[in-house]
Amino acid sequence: MKQVNWGVLGTAGIARWATIPGMQQAENCRLYAIAGRSLEKAEQFRDQFGFDRAYGDYDALLNDPAVQAVYIPLPNDLHAPWVKKALAAGKHVLCEKPLALNAWEAEELFRTADENGVHLMEAFAYQHSPIVAALKQEIADGTIGEIQYVESSFIGGLPRAEDYRMRREAGGGAAYDLGCYGVSMALSLMGREPCQVRAAAQFHPRGVDVFTTILLLYENGALAHVDCGMLPSGGRIDRLVIRGDKGEITSPVEFNQAGDIPYTVAANGKTETKWVHAGNNYRLEVEQLGRCVLDGETPHVTRELSLMTARTTDRILQAIGF
Repeated sequence: MKQVNWGVLGTAGIARWATIPGMQQAENCRLYAIAGRSLEKAEQFRDQFGFDRAYGDYDALLNDPAVQAVYIPLPNDLHAPWVKKALAAGKHVLCEKPLALNAWEAEELFRTADENGVHLMEAFAYQHSPIVAALKQEIADGTIGEIQYVESSFIGGLPRAEDYRMRREAGGGAAYDLGCYGVSMALSLMGREPCQVRAAAQFHPRGVDVFTTILLLYENGALAHVDCGMLPSGGRIDRLVIRGDKGEITSPVEFNQAGDIPYTVAANGKTETKWVHAGNNYRLEVEQLGRCVLDGETPHVTRELSLMTARTTDRILQAIGF
């Protein structure tokens, strides 16, 4: 099988525990190069995961002509500048969410991708999951009728003080880091942007939002309610509800979870719980972008979804005064 030579720009935690293990499973992926802020850290990743090469700075990796595609797991404020550099170097790019800190930056990145004839995809790995595909198929089949209400919650723990998510200037906070999941889910289910956005937030003394609740209102009366939070106590909360005019789908779906995942459909006077098996979504997203490079597929996480999410996030941040 043909393989894409991948480079990873950074040694962030999500790369170590999630995406690189998924890349190891991806059949069309060759772990070619890893770059870190220090050569020592990059060499540790090379030895641990089996990369061919290690670089002590990001530019060196981008200057390697053998690198075809780049995965970028850097802190949020570094996404746009390094994505742009990678695209300008002729590399296809998979970038962690959020793709950029505002819609203007995101639009500029897609223009740069077009100018250089390469693919750019935002790393919403969950969008590749079979459970999301199953839910969308239920909706397409008319199981619950026209969507009237979507509810999504993603609440986790409070990061350590030194974590970039606790720094406003680095694009930290719940709305950027967690809200983009629920917002992108709602937008992908609704298929369009809301006519109104309302939001309220609780802020940490460091200036980042630690809990944000969001309402996306549509012209036909439909609405989406998204909660996201980074709280100091308690476990993780994940919840998804999709209510239509003929029924309802509920699932305690965790974004990017693997294994057997249930969802319940209540429609036509009966309630049924169904199960979907999901593998490694990080593997699926890497394989899909690999097929874009090798076989001419279109990125599954589309430009339209990324730009809708970025524009809606801008409106949310404005509403909460971030």
